[in-house]
Amino acid sequence: MSEEKQRYSQEELNEFQEIIIEKLHNARKEVAFIKETLSRRNDAGTDNTASTAKVLEDGADTQEKESLNQLASRQLKFIQQLENALIRIKNGSYGVCIKSGKLIPKERLKAVPHTQHTIEAKMNRND
Repeated sequence: MSEEKQRYSQEELNEFQEIIIEKLHNARKEVAFIKETLSRRNDAGTDNTASTAKVLEDGADTQEKESLNQLASRQLKFIQQLENALIRIKNGSYGVCIKSGKLIPKERLKAVPHTQHTIEAKMNRND
C-alpha cells in the first residue's frame, strides 16, 4: 500500500525556501535598479526643459518611463507572491494545490516557486 504523498518534507521545503530567497533577492535588486533608472531620468529631464526641438524624444522618454513603471509594478507583484510562498512554507501549506488539494510536482515548484496550482488546475481555470 503506497499512500500518495500529501506534503513535502522539511528538507524539500528548505530547498524550495532557498530557491525563493534567491529569486526574491534578484527581484529586489531589479526593482532597485529600475527605481534608480527612473530617478536618473527624472533628474536629466529637468535639465533639458529649454529645448523645444526634442518633442519626439520627450514622447519616447515618457513611453520608456511608463514601460519601466509597468516592469517595476510586475516585479513588485512577483516579490509579493514570493513572500507569500515563504509564509506558506512556514505554515505548512506550501506545495499543495489550492484547487485540487494535490501535491504540486517538484519540477513545477522549482520553475514557478510561487505557484499555488498544479498544471491541471491552472489549465482548467483558464478554460
